[in-house]
Amino acid sequence: MTVKLMAFLKASPHLSREEFVAYYEGRHVPLIREIMPGIVDYRRSYLPQAVGGFDVVTELWFNDRDSFDRAMALAMSSSGAARIARDEENFLDRSATVITLPDERGGPV
Repeated sequence: MTVKLMAFLKASPHLSREEFVAYYEGRHVPLIREIMPGIVDYRRSYLPQAVGGFDVVTELWFNDRDSFDRAMALAMSSSGAARIARDEENFLDRSATVITLPDERGGPV
């Protein structure tokens, strides 16, 4: 069964929307893909205006719980966590980040 992680993220106030999106797509996405192997889908939904204080909803899918656990162990390791935190400080308001594993239902119609 696939595992989905959702992150609700707020842009750093010192960046324009264009700068935020460009940094996320050009710098952060490749970093996350490098640090967290096993991601089978990685989507960013940039909101047309902030909703609940968030500017983007990020979704990461993994084939199974083992793949998710391996990726999270690498992301939470001292070197992985430090690299992610340093990078996020360049484009996110990290104090607003919310991460969850939803109980997703439904599918294609």
